[in-house]
Amino acid sequence: MLVEGFGLRPNRLETNQSKTSTVNNNRPSTPAGATLLAMPFVYILRCSDGSYYVGSTRNIETRLEQHNSGNGARYTSSRTPVTLVFCEEFEDVGEAFALEKRIQGWSRAKREALIEGRFDLLPAASARRTRYERER
Repeated sequence: MLVEGFGLRPNRLETNQSKTSTVNNNRPSTPAGATLLAMPFVYILRCSDGSYYVGSTRNIETRLEQHNSGNGARYTSSRTPVTLVFCEEFEDVGEAFALEKRIQGWSRAKREALIEGRFDLLPAASARRTRYERER
């Protein structure tokens, strides 16, 4: 199910502890060691200073390890450890990259609504506020 106007599905990264790997319960499990073309992901990390980092990758586990080792991105290298707080899988790299760039332009409040799965708050978080409203 896509959240209207945002191209997002209200599901999160789910991992399977067994010898089969699955990222999303909507897809069949794959035996460990099987070679598949990795699907692109958009992810949000919460850094140790409370800030958020938005990125995209084809291998979320490896990328998370890179971020936590200080080799992922310049921004996260000084803000370790990082925690994965949102992850969404896509069929197309272009879609994942477009959403990554879109989320990077969002306010903190809008990112937190997405992380919390509060899709009903996304349109309100998009509303532009006047200077007077921001200062209240």
